[in-house]
Amino acid sequence: MLLTKEEFIKAVVKEDIGRGDLFARIAKAKEISGYVLAKSDGVFAGEEYLEAIENLFKIEFNLNVKDGDLFTKGQKIVTFKGDSKDILSIERTILNTLLHASSIATLTREFVDIIKPYNVKLLDTRKTRPLLRELEKYAVRCGGGINHRMGLDDCLMLKDTHLKTIDNLSEFMREVRAKIPFTSKVEIECESFEDAKRAFEAGADIVMCDNMSLDETKRVVEYRDKNYPHILLEASGNVTLDTIEDIAKTGVDAISTGSSIHQSKWIDLSMRIEG
Repeated sequence: MLLTKEEFIKAVVKEDIGRGDLFARIAKAKEISGYVLAKSDGVFAGEEYLEAIENLFKIEFNLNVKDGDLFTKGQKIVTFKGDSKDILSIERTILNTLLHASSIATLTREFVDIIKPYNVKLLDTRKTRPLLRELEKYAVRCGGGINHRMGLDDCLMLKDTHLKTIDNLSEFMREVRAKIPFTSKVEIECESFEDAKRAFEAGADIVMCDNMSLDETKRVVEYRDKNYPHILLEASGNVTLDTIEDIAKTGVDAISTGSSIHQSKWIDLSMRIEG
């Protein structure tokens, strides 16, 4: 079950505070103010999580950037004021959440900017860190990407491992259409042109060209355009900042990659207290 943003923040704070912040046990509470400073360039993500923190603690945030906005080194991206004990106890929660989300959004934007001229969508995958899927996919959206399925319940994707268990794909697809929700799409992963032809004939909504060469992907695109123009094409595999433009040029509708999440490098943010 996915955690609400408030539940997520509570869990993160509990992980850090444990049985209680020792400083908060001794210090007297007072109102303080401060800001989050960008020490590198990036794309901001985390606005909705700051709102969740406001709902739980005596802190008021003012954002100088919104989700999806660019920020630059030296910029005060968030200012805040509130109870000193709350702010100092959850300083790391605030920074870690903004850092993780904004780092993903920053790399996602790099991918999106490369393929934007080709009208190709960037999709994420289910290669997310355990229990961080909602945060990480939210960050992808902030960076301009589009979420692939959130889980196994919102789209039926037949991967190579599933296909090994299916004797007759066409018969299986007829059973699928009779049993899954009417609005659910079916995607079939294909490793060759012949696999793609079978997926088209079986009635897939989306055909994935998985780890195909550029030439073979182009062949699938041409066949789709001529015979099954209503079926969407997704490419996946070996997607990097260096390769994604050539993949986009093949004519697929979307490119999926987990790299925008698991290959993102943390940007640099820090918190400053003004008094």
